[in-house]
Amino acid sequence: MAAEEIQKHIFISGRVQGVGFRAFTRKQAAVLDIKGWVKNLRDGRVEVKIKGKKNKVEKMINKLKEGPSFARVDNFEVKTEKADDFNEFEIRF
Repeated sequence: MAAEEIQKHIFISGRVQGVGFRAFTRKQAAVLDIKGWVKNLRDGRVEVKIKGKKNKVEKMINKLKEGPSFARVDNFEVKTEKADDFNEFEIRF
């Protein structure tokens, strides 16, 4: 039996736009076999939906709390959601 997949909906604020945060997120998702998407919001936050095996989602959350080297994460909101049917990880605009 395959491990259960979980999904998280995340809002990240701080210095998270213009610092490679979306590309960083996509790269981490590829490494951890995470599906979902990331996008910049007009209010300066980054919104992320991630789905995968529980242990990998937890690792991904830890990576996102650090962010890329030029980012600064000030606030991090995480909600659990019912899993959507994502086939890949993408940057949305």
